[in-house]
Amino acid sequence: MMPPTPLAALLVLPATPAPRPRLGLAPSSRHARGTVVRAAALRALPRRLEFWHPRLAAVESGPPSSQSSAPPPQTGVESQDATSGLASFSYWFGGGGGDGGGDTDLGWVRVFPHVLTASMANFLFGYHIGVMNGPIEDIARELGFQGNPFLQGLVVSIFIVGAFFGSLGSSALVDYLGCKRTLQIDSIPLILGAFISNIVVPVGIGIGVNTVLVPLYISEVAPTKYRGSLGTLCQIGTCLGIIAALSLGIPSESDPHWWRTMLYAACVPGFLIVAGMQFAVESPRWLAKVGRLDDARKVVEDIWGASEAEKAIEEMKSVVVNDDSQASWSELLSEPHNRVALIGGSLFFLQQFAGINGVLYFSSLTFRDVGIASGILASLYVGITNFGGALVASNLMDKQGRKNLLIGSYLGMAFAMFLIVFSISFPLDEDVGHTLSITGTLLYIFTFALGAGPVTGIIIPELSSARTRLKVMGFSFTVHWVCNFLVGLYFLELVKLFGVGAVYAGFGGVSLLTALFAYNFIVETKGRSLEEIEMSLSPCAPGEPK
Repeated sequence: MMPPTPLAALLVLPATPAPRPRLGLAPSSRHARGTVVRAAALRALPRRLEFWHPRLAAVESGPPSSQSSAPPPQTGVESQDATSGLASFSYWFGGGGGDGGGDTDLGWVRVFPHVLTASMANFLFGYHIGVMNGPIEDIARELGFQGNPFLQGLVVSIFIVGAFFGSLGSSALVDYLGCKRTLQIDSIPLILGAFISNIVVPVGIGIGVNTVLVPLYISEVAPTKYRGSLGTLCQIGTCLGIIAALSLGIPSESDPHWWRTMLYAACVPGFLIVAGMQFAVESPRWLAKVGRLDDARKVVEDIWGASEAEKAIEEMKSVVVNDDSQASWSELLSEPHNRVALIGGSLFFLQQFAGINGVLYFSSLTFRDVGIASGILASLYVGITNFGGALVASNLMDKQGRKNLLIGSYLGMAFAMFLIVFSISFPLDEDVGHTLSITGTLLYIFTFALGAGPVTGIIIPELSSARTRLKVMGFSFTVHWVCNFLVGLYFLELVKLFGVGAVYAGFGGVSLLTALFAYNFIVETKGRSLEEIEMSLSPCAPGEPK
């Protein structure tokens, strides 16, 4: 059997940012006065604080955003039939964490088509992962490198290198083109790569841009109240893409040329992204940043409600005033951007070395031990478990919050790792040992999808300033791809040297360390607008040189 392909690692992708409660607020005259008072207090607060941790604590302990308990207003085009049909779905996207009372909370409905269209890029990302993990043997045979693990690893490595440069260059594209146009243009290499049956360089670059752009777009478009739940669409889309590719790849076990059909099918979601984003809104934060405040106001009115426009625009203006230049990479070395960049890079570093890729690499062997010989079927079990965890996370993200999910996720991953180590290292009945290994593997994947996967991608843009958000995201994801590459390169070598038990014990130790890191350095950002968070963390008033 060939060594498990490192591309399974890419299942890891963090998820995306979260939404904002913008329904039933006070009249606009009160908005303006409330905004001025709150902004003055928030601007004064950071000047009195000398250290990063107290600043973060200020975000967590400050008063929540004003929200009314009134039910969200219904537009004339929303019929009662449509409302009742969406009621059960709203439970997963903001239901239960809403405004109180028994009324259905559908404040997410107007923005949902826009973020759903963007998250199709993650579906396409997951689909390409599934293509590589499914019929990789057939691809290697037809292209002439079957039985050569070095060349197979090189294919995956080139893919990751492409993703590295895509993430690194994404900020320049978005700065000049905006999120909407960049998503459309970025779909072109994904379509071309699938059409010419070349899934290495062009697809790698496209994936690298998407991993930065989609969570950022969702965080900037979604209302504060739903930013976390809608942010999990990144993880959900990736999982569905993997499941779709693996399901479609079943005929490849009998047809060695089926992999080309699978690649051609990848063109379809690419075209849908290009067409769908034509009708999606541009990020109102990007529009405000480039001085198009009227357009930003119209977008806010369309997707958050007219009552939110005045307050939202004032907040956006407060963090972009006198700041129309583009951020440089060197700014990540100065306060407070260096702190956010360090946290973002650390989260991805710890995420990768907590072992998600190693577990995915080794899962096929674990399933084979209990009689599941099909690699595709084993990957399907893993993908479905990941999808289930992401669904649960979407329901909990704006209720329990990012920090709690992140800590609980890594504690669960540590427990799962030690359970697998116990089943491997101690003399147990063979059936019992296999059962514990499978339980530990699926528990690890499930708990990863609860927090370590989605929260990492959501919280980084939430903590970043409007000026450097793209740069911080680009830097953080390049760290992700570098660590992804290193784990894929050395995992099997470490297993040969120290054994699976020792390596998995190390993964469990890193998971515990990450839970401790999250407890000390991550604060809760749910229920706060991006601008409120930025003003709380900034060492100087918005608009002043940073």
